[in-house]
Amino acid sequence: MSSNGYLKNRPVLSSAGLRPTHPVEAIDEFGAVRDMRVAGEFPLTIKVDEREVVTLMTLGTYPELLALGYLRNQRLIESVADIKAIRVDWERETAAVETHAGKGIIDWENKLAKRTVTTGCGQGTMFSCTLDKIYESLLPKASLRQSTLYRLLANIASYNEIYKQAGAVHGCALCQDTDIEIFVEDVGRHNAADTIAGQMWMEDTSGAGKIFYTTGRLTSEIVMKVAHMGIPVLLSRSGITYMGLELAQDLRVTMIARAKGRHFLVYNGIDTIEYDQIPRQRGASANQQVAAG
Repeated sequence: MSSNGYLKNRPVLSSAGLRPTHPVEAIDEFGAVRDMRVAGEFPLTIKVDEREVVTLMTLGTYPELLALGYLRNQRLIESVADIKAIRVDWERETAAVETHAGKGIIDWENKLAKRTVTTGCGQGTMFSCTLDKIYESLLPKASLRQSTLYRLLANIASYNEIYKQAGAVHGCALCQDTDIEIFVEDVGRHNAADTIAGQMWMEDTSGAGKIFYTTGRLTSEIVMKVAHMGIPVLLSRSGITYMGLELAQDLRVTMIARAKGRHFLVYNGIDTIEYDQIPRQRGASANQQVAAG
């Protein structure tokens, strides 16, 4: 992981990460016993000053950062400086968030008045305050070369270690050009995204000029998360939803999906892509050729 320098008064975090996979036995199609590994899945209830917020199902590898990123992306706490500590206790299945003020989430009743169950793996949740503030996240225009995208996809192919061992997880990455700065796997793509958000919040890392990669589909929930993180480009090897596309258009998020190897589809933000890997017709730029069909 890269770092832009930790905040001076960052929260104190416990170190309660679990191992991501667990040994089990399975019987194959020939009746033979095989030693296998499966992904972990554990409930984690986030509490702020002893008041329960939500229970997430998670791999458990970075529970403190997951709790931190969840609070950030849901806009339940506005500043990381308001948080004193996060302590995870797996026996109690809790992530206890302690604020400096000790008064919990400000305007709690209004912020948690309405919950929307999303299409996130394991049933993600969005609160009304998340939706209310999303249009504050209008993003600056991005710029991405086709050749850079190809190199980035080649680099990402070497990740997904937990998936290779056990399957059953999604991977997400924060990328700068062709470099993968943070890579996280979890049983739900929304958890992986929130964990990256927590790391960015702790390190005061800007999302400007970055690319967010996910193995999962691009839904409205993921678009909201990257917008809150200030990341202008969203990249996936999977597909998109119509609501996700409409939101990406509203927020100026470049949306690229079905991206694998040397194939990709730009659903939004074609003007941000420089096509530098296709033959050019005389007198026409690559982008003009793409626009012409």
